[in-house]
Amino acid sequence: MTDRALVVVRAGALTTVQDRGRPGYAHLGVPRSGALDPHTTALVNRLAGNPPDAAVLETTLNGCALRPRSTVTVAVGGAPCPVTVDGRPAAWATPVAVPAGALLEVGAAVAGVRAYVAVSGGIAVEPVLGSRATDLLSGLGPAPLTDGTVLPLGAPAGPPARVDAVPQPCPPAELVLRVTLGPRDDWFTARAVRNLTTCPYRVSPASNRIGLRTEGPALERARTGELPSEGMVLGAVQVPPDGRPLVFLADHPTTGGYPVIAVVRTADLPAAAQAVPGTPVRFVPVRRR
Repeated sequence: MTDRALVVVRAGALTTVQDRGRPGYAHLGVPRSGALDPHTTALVNRLAGNPPDAAVLETTLNGCALRPRSTVTVAVGGAPCPVTVDGRPAAWATPVAVPAGALLEVGAAVAGVRAYVAVSGGIAVEPVLGSRATDLLSGLGPAPLTDGTVLPLGAPAGPPARVDAVPQPCPPAELVLRVTLGPRDDWFTARAVRNLTTCPYRVSPASNRIGLRTEGPALERARTGELPSEGMVLGAVQVPPDGRPLVFLADHPTTGGYPVIAVVRTADLPAAAQAVPGTPVRFVPVRRR
């Protein structure tokens, strides 16, 4: 039994292994997957002394509890949350030494949705198609964590970062998503296109890693026929039969049969990982580059 391992004491609502994902396999029907907030993933890896592509844990809402079998360095970022080691407060967004056998508790988010936990050496589960990411849609990668799961750790790549703390963006009070209209905006009435970019929407509680669902005015279609399935990209704003925009996130399907009215700029998507249900959403049109 290796001592380079992490025992999951409390898995939380949804904790998964994530990294940069599986780009380049859409033609085989494999989603990209990967961390919903890649910037925070790279940051906590740097704090823990890992390369940016090391696998981390992505928690949802109520965190998780972990017990390392050897002394490790841990960094927790993303949604602000309390962090304790054997019940004693520890720093958030800072490298923290966790002794062998100690209990690391990542508490419930006080703002935002998802925390990211990097451990020195990275989570070393077996890669699938070059990635260790859990894909909830296709089922590739390790299953979501359960209590008692033992996760292997890699060898430390370097020392932790020499910092006291690092700034991170706050979870959005309003989610502003810049969109380029198309490719199927002509399937909607002019009023629907105007409503998308002028009416207020809110994040729906039904949102998940596959897509951010919204609540607000339904978008009226100008064409009622069936659209043959076509390729879907990260950030595509698909409009299902209920007329409410759905923004595709990391675990999105590679094809879809509902029209895509617009596509969100990739740089705006990490904030969607931290947008709690009820957060106002604004779609802002930008010109094609």
